[in-house]
Amino acid sequence: MTIRTEEPQDYHTTEQVVQAAFAGQPFSDQTEHLLVKRLRESAEFVPALSLVFEENGRIVGHLLLSKIKIEHDGGSFDEALALAPVSVLPSHQGKGIGAALINHSINAARALGYKALVVLGHERYYPKFGFRPASHWGIRAPFEIPDELFMALELAPGSLDGVHGTVRYSPAFSG
Repeated sequence: MTIRTEEPQDYHTTEQVVQAAFAGQPFSDQTEHLLVKRLRESAEFVPALSLVFEENGRIVGHLLLSKIKIEHDGGSFDEALALAPVSVLPSHQGKGIGAALINHSINAARALGYKALVVLGHERYYPKFGFRPASHWGIRAPFEIPDELFMALELAPGSLDGVHGTVRYSPAFSG
């Protein structure tokens, strides 16, 4: 089992993994694989933070972090990333692959000097990685979402001190 940076020759396979991971999910619009493709073509793409999980030489999982801004009246905080999407083939779900990708991505983002991550996700899953409701710091999603589903993680203690405002995602998220 290996976690590594996605390479251009992986793109087609990765998109198939993402599509399969979200197939039939009630919360999905079934276009996450297209989001991944658009993010790769955006200015917010960080190649070093597009990760694949391989098992026996086969890609079975993928995670992508992309640049975001947290905007407020006086400016913006540009040292944060969005965690989306995390994808694992259905046949490999429940084996800790998503957790391994998340932990690896947190360490990789920290090593690259980013200060925070945000995620829209399950309120009982992401807190085990240290995520807390983003509202704790006065950080809001750009759309209506229950508070407990929109979370942030400081990559260094105090890195979100004084940060507040509304998250601005890559235009790639809009389709």
